[in-house]
Amino acid sequence: MHSPDAHAIVARLPDLVNSDEALVRRGARLSTSFLLAVDDAEFLIHVAAGQLQAVEQGPLLLRSWSFGVRASADAWTRFWQPVPAPGYHDLFAMKKLGAARIEGDLWPLMAHLRYVKDVLAAPRRARLVG
Repeated sequence: MHSPDAHAIVARLPDLVNSDEALVRRGARLSTSFLLAVDDAEFLIHVAAGQLQAVEQGPLLLRSWSFGVRASADAWTRFWQPVPAPGYHDLFAMKKLGAARIEGDLWPLMAHLRYVKDVLAAPRRARLVG
């Protein structure tokens, strides 16, 4: 399965999200930082009122974040397919398969679940993989 580097895709998240007015509006009440891990690479995603302000690549020693989602590069590549295979179509499906881990304070994730899921699926909608 050949695709752009997962790190390059994560770096594009601010452009993909911030250009989607409906998505930014949906996340208008969320301001936090959350962890996104691809294999051993960690990224801190900074959200301010629904806009992604920055994606900071680790190491993230002694940095705080509210919740984290960890998966392999292969799992993220499968998740970002325009039409993902069963089990890779949703964060919780990936967790159930054992392909992803969700950790930290789940309150901000669950309170803004549709927004966070749409942020993480933005590369899928932009057809960056496939």
